[in-house]
Amino acid sequence: MGSPTDLTLAELCGALKARKVSAVEATDAYLANIEKATALNAFITVTAEKARDMAKASDARLARGEGGPLEGAPLGIKDLFCTEGILTTAGSHILDGFRPPYESSVTANLWRDGAVMLGKLNMDEFAMGSSNETSFYGPVVNPWRKRGENAKLTPGGSSGGSAASVAAHLCAAATATDTGGSIRQPASLTGTVGVKPTYGRCSRWGIVAFASSLDQAGPIARDVRDAAIMLRSMAGHDRKDSTSVDRPVPDYEAAVGMSVKGLRIGVPREYRVDGMPVEIEKLWAQGVDWLKAAGCEIVEISLPLTKYALPVYYIVAPAEASSNLARYDGVRYGWRSKETTDIRSLYEKSRAEGFGKEVKRRILIGTYVLSAGYYDAYYLRAQKVRKRIFDEFVDAFGKVDLILTPSAPSAAFALGEKANDPVQMYLNDVFTVTANLAGLPGISVPAGLDKDGLPLGLQLLARPFDEETLFRGAAAIEKSAAFKVQPQSWWA
Repeated sequence: MGSPTDLTLAELCGALKARKVSAVEATDAYLANIEKATALNAFITVTAEKARDMAKASDARLARGEGGPLEGAPLGIKDLFCTEGILTTAGSHILDGFRPPYESSVTANLWRDGAVMLGKLNMDEFAMGSSNETSFYGPVVNPWRKRGENAKLTPGGSSGGSAASVAAHLCAAATATDTGGSIRQPASLTGTVGVKPTYGRCSRWGIVAFASSLDQAGPIARDVRDAAIMLRSMAGHDRKDSTSVDRPVPDYEAAVGMSVKGLRIGVPREYRVDGMPVEIEKLWAQGVDWLKAAGCEIVEISLPLTKYALPVYYIVAPAEASSNLARYDGVRYGWRSKETTDIRSLYEKSRAEGFGKEVKRRILIGTYVLSAGYYDAYYLRAQKVRKRIFDEFVDAFGKVDLILTPSAPSAAFALGEKANDPVQMYLNDVFTVTANLAGLPGISVPAGLDKDGLPLGLQLLARPFDEETLFRGAAAIEKSAAFKVQPQSWWA
């Protein structure tokens, strides 16, 4: 057997249970990879000592035959998840020094199942971004490069650290969050698999909030089976989260590889947006052919309100962010300005110094659309359109079982390329935001390369709480695409 870091999560869990490798050996191998990959800037905090302690405990349980589903598997945790006693920053200066006295429900589920924490992963500040350039700790660099070039590319965002670390084999899998595409878009740009579950499937308790009616935790992994294994451990009802849905968590892994014969696949005509690269259009058509060859029925559908999804999202999300981020005031925890004379200047200067440019922009937008003179014209109208978008999907899923679209409008782009044009940056979410607005599950699967040798993904959407069918369809695409390419380890 080669390095434990070359194994998929499923393979590693099997090797650990068979005692072919120890959890300590696997953990040390990943920590060595992390140490060599500082050029990627994927981690904010590496918890090496804690990881080795957790690995030793896993080995003891495995020796007694008591291992859980993820026993000894080394994972990366997006720095939006609170981890007890460990620095949690949400990629922001304003949370400097914050060490939560509690554990998020999702990470608690993973530790319950035996996983090992390697550290906290870099991300766009408060999950606001599509390129991982808004992080106070600097941008994450995509492990992929254009063929024959050395330019640094974005891994996507906001879960850029999660996607880059999985693609570069710095962890066996990673947690991530998706508010408007922050799991699926970076997965597409890094050749990994990313799942945004149905809203309410994973608890939001202990996850630093961006937009509470849109945020949802999910995994980024190397393949569809690994993503299914991760989601089963992450998901579950939580009484501490009023939006958590009380329903059983299926065995998602069992759905991987099941026949898709007879499934109806919707292809929405409105997702053919102006300026979309020909390569993505061709890949989408190829995905249709793959599913047709697997026995699926292809149905052209119409989702005419798609064109309003981005405007609705960029009203609702900043509105909720402006409310959620009001709690960061420099008083109770995190960054506190030293140049203050009274309580008002403490609030003003702490927030001015602590928040980055993109977060300030969205707070201002959100405060504006919630203000007395504009609430009806913007926020209330956006919520009405959001409901109509949901109804449109309900109607579509009366005719089809899954919807197939591209994951992102382009392959990875250069760091700095879109940083000064917020509208161009926001357009990265054009294919993904509808799932968040409607609360639907979605998955991005690597399906091909562009002309520069960069990965491209295909997205599937399913009915609420029908992740099993989602995994069936994703596995069929994965099998047909046979995507085995990996980035060359230029950073090591």
